[in-house]
Amino acid sequence: METIQVVLDKKLLQATDRAARRAKQNRSSLIREAIREHLRLLERRALEDRDRKGYATQPQESSAWEAEAAWPER
Repeated sequence: METIQVVLDKKLLQATDRAARRAKQNRSSLIREAIREHLRLLERRALEDRDRKGYATQPQESSAWEAEAAWPER
């Protein structure tokens, strides 16, 4: 692991410390977890944007997928 320096305002640091105590983990661990989660969110948004652009350039009829779906009998 690498050691870095991050500047946080006082309120954010206090909130981080409170959250770390509640989660029973240290500050560094909490921040690593938060960064990982944020990176997953960014990746998900990028994939959703890609899909949205794809559907915008080649729109499908709203019921086109229903022809492909295998619905169970009731």
